[in-house]
Amino acid sequence: MALIRAKNLKFSYNGVPAVAGVDFELLEKDFLAVIGPNGSGKSTLLRLISGVLEPSEGLVELLGRDVRSYPKTELARLVAYVPSEFYLPYDFSVFEIIMMGRSPYVAWWRNYSAADAARVGEVLSEVGIDKLRDRGINSLSSGERQLAFIAQALAQDPKVLLLDEPTSHLDINYKLQVFDLLSRLAGAGGLGVAVVSHDLALMAAYAGKSLVLKKGGGLFYGPAKEGLSGANIAAAYGISDPASVTRLLKIL
Repeated sequence: MALIRAKNLKFSYNGVPAVAGVDFELLEKDFLAVIGPNGSGKSTLLRLISGVLEPSEGLVELLGRDVRSYPKTELARLVAYVPSEFYLPYDFSVFEIIMMGRSPYVAWWRNYSAADAARVGEVLSEVGIDKLRDRGINSLSSGERQLAFIAQALAQDPKVLLLDEPTSHLDINYKLQVFDLLSRLAGAGGLGVAVVSHDLALMAAYAGKSLVLKKGGGLFYGPAKEGLSGANIAAAYGISDPASVTRLLKIL
């Protein structure tokens, strides 16, 4: 059974189409690259999958059920969403940030348990940021912060991990760390991972499947090698010379 299945998915902002007629599946161990130009609906698509937004038409199924039928707590145990930007009103420690990911498992009348703390410790090790445990989140570099927020998502113990521009503003070292981690989570970890990114070369190197969007709808869904071809990228971004895209990807 697919973790996520989108059927003829459509969404509009004030009557202006943002996502139009998109169909795809996300299975266990999938690393799905979601690419397309700005305004093609990539971020909106992640919000639809995560249940933050409701489609104007079509359906998003999570484990065979309409995603809208899930209570918020149950949904948060299945789907974790890492947005492109975070606003934090307080300089929480990395440990505290990750512990927030345990919220779906904690009833409102009790505190976090020893088991929750142990799980946070496991996630710190899994992501490789043990040494940052007691650091304030605002004292970290952009790459360290991104790893901390991915760790927070993993603390939810989800089956589906969605990330919006996880390598934006990162140097190449942290970009590789993030994509290596996501690849492990999708492979050995068994998660369904969907990533929105403009880092096309990294997506081509790591992703197994691709969903290519253009303004006005979906262009391609299938193997990443085909989706991230010069022809498809040129069609999505409105580039007149597909060969130039192919050359650029080879250089990168």
